[in-house]
Amino acid sequence: MGIKLIKISAVYFGIGIILGYYMSIVHSYALTPVHVHINLLGWTSLTLAGIIYYLFPAFSESKLAKLHVWLHNRGLPVMMIGLFFMIVLENQAFTPVVAAGATLTAIGVLIFVYHILKNLKSER
Repeated sequence: MGIKLIKISAVYFGIGIILGYYMSIVHSYALTPVHVHINLLGWTSLTLAGIIYYLFPAFSESKLAKLHVWLHNRGLPVMMIGLFFMIVLENQAFTPVVAAGATLTAIGVLIFVYHILKNLKSER
């Protein structure tokens, strides 16, 4: 699961960089919140989680690990798409979409934190 998560994070990295590049070209930085969240929660966080899951394969096999990955990777795109449309269309009607995605992502991250604190042990 670790390698798969690192590959997913690389996709987020590419999206975040393209978005940042686009904002620089058009000199409009309204989408900065989307750019930052994609890079932090997509690229950085998922890469680190993938490395942890890779280094500790038994840790990555648990239901908590699978739940973390599932929630994080369902919630983040929903949150980012909602935030994108909220900003571009200047329409607060997308707030529930952002909130739903953010909630799924946050629960996934908190499950990951709990799982690390409770179950991560050296395999040596």
